[in-house]
Amino acid sequence: VNNLGLNTTQAKHWQCWLKGWGFNPGTIDGQLGTNSWIAAQKFLNWTGSYVNGRLVVDGVVGTQTIKALQNWLGVGIDGVAGPQTRAAFASFANTNYC
Repeated sequence: VNNLGLNTTQAKHWQCWLKGWGFNPGTIDGQLGTNSWIAAQKFLNWTGSYVNGRLVVDGVVGTQTIKALQNWLGVGIDGVAGPQTRAAFASFANTNYC
């Protein structure tokens, strides 16, 4: 499980948002595990947010997944989920999409 700084409620919002766009994160439980990240990687590929070629859809939150998320969030792209990335992700996930 890697919530990238999201609390359980925010993680549920992200899971609901992914599900609403047709990317099944599995159980909406506020725990961003493999299924949630597979859904996120599929979404990030679908939006073209990847940086150096399409993401491998494996549910692992590696550098390329972080870069794609940063690109989608509109923050600096360095592949590290630092404070700016975590704050932008949390800000997005503060909205209830459930």
